[in-house]
Parts: sequence; structure tokens; C-alpha cells
Amino acid sequence: MNLTLATDDTGGAEIFASLQGEGPSMGMPVAFVRLSRCNLACVWCDTAYTWHFEGDNRPHRNGTTFERKANQVTLSPAETATRIAALGQNRLVITGGEPLLQAGGLAEMLEHLPDISVEIETNGTVAPPPRLDIRVDQYNVSPKLSHSGNAPDLALIPERLDAWASDPRAFLKFVIAAPEDVAEVLELQRRYRFRSGQVFLMAEGTDSAAQRARQEWLAPLCMEHGFRMSDRLHIHLYGDTRGT
Repeated sequence: MNLTLATDDTGGAEIFASLQGEGPSMGMPVAFVRLSRCNLACVWCDTAYTWHFEGDNRPHRNGTTFERKANQVTLSPAETATRIAALGQNRLVITGGEPLLQAGGLAEMLEHLPDISVEIETNGTVAPPPRLDIRVDQYNVSPKLSHSGNAPDLALIPERLDAWASDPRAFLKFVIAAPEDVAEVLELQRRYRFRSGQVFLMAEGTDSAAQRARQEWLAPLCMEHGFRMSDRLHIHLYGDTRGT
């Protein structure tokens, strides 16, 4: 079962080494692999080239659509694993798009990488099958709030949120665009009883200025409610670019 990956600026597969920019592993040296395709459509998505292809009428804030052929590449799980191993990192972040849509191919890929620690970044709507789940050390789950533009019945699936809340490997990372978004997080925390230290709030934004401006009011809200705050380190280091 081949994998469909996003492309970097050269048209090759988006497989690269960098520092993890977000969440509980922020600042760690890692290998990244970015898969293509997503089952949700966030209006502020900063990787719209993984899903907002020509003919897709789901809204995105800048209206740009991408040619599918130029923004997707197919590799076997074994070849993908070989390219990841060549980066020489001990930890792998699998991101997207929504990587769990390709769980079968990922499970096969990770069988070629038995000694690497694995993080999966997911929107939280798809259950990982056992063959993949046993190889994952950490889930970075980003449930989508109403400002994402996704319908709650698509983005916030109760049985999945129940499962993530009880999984010690899972961290919940909520994108916050305005102070009132935090009320939604508090309601979800009340309903699903997320553990202390499990929830991160991260300011929405694709440039350092926007990040810093929103962090000025987000930091006090994290303090008030006992949430952890995530920066977006890669935005400060490299800007909103592919392969970083």
C-alpha cells in the first residue's frame, strides 16, 4: 500500500529534518514526513497544499487552490522509510494533512523503522488501527474548534475524544484565534475530562508578528485556566515555508 506524500518546493517528497516547532516536543531535533489529503477543511490551514486542490470548493481564507499532480508524490512504505532513516534522527514526526487516513501504509513504513520514536500529528477524528498504534509513542491531537469552519459533527467526534482523553500518549493542542475560543476548550475539557498538563493552547498565525500579538493575551488565559502554551518555533525560525 503506497503512501501519498506532500511535496516540497522542489517537487520532491516532503521528508526533512528540523526542530519540532509545536507541542510537548517543541525544540527537539526530529525527522518529518508530511502526508497529503485531509478529511477536514480548516479555513486558516497553513498546509492547504495537502488538500485544497483544484475543484475542491471547501472554503479557505486566501482562496488559493493547488494542482494535485504538482503537490502529491507517491512512494512505497519501504522507500519512504529509507529516506527517513537517511536523515539520521532518532525521532520521527508524521504530519499532514491527516496522516491517519493512510494508516495501513504508515504501519508498513514503521515496520522498517523499528528503533525510531514516533509522533503522529492528527486532527483527532480517525482511530489508529492496532498495527499502527503499537508503534506510536506520542499523539499530538488538534481538535478543531468552531472558528476552523468545520462542522462539529465532523470535527469533534465524542468516541474519539473519549479515547484521546484516556490515552497517556495523547496531548490535545487547540488552535486559538481569539480569546473567546478558550470557552470552547473549557467546555470540551469539562465534558471529556482531559488530564492536567494534557492540554496546550497555541495562537493561530503564520508569521511571528501575529503569533506574538496573540500570545500577549493567550499567556494570561493559560495561566488562569492551567493550560500549557505552545509556540510555533518553526514560524519564527523559517517563516511559513515547506520543508521546515
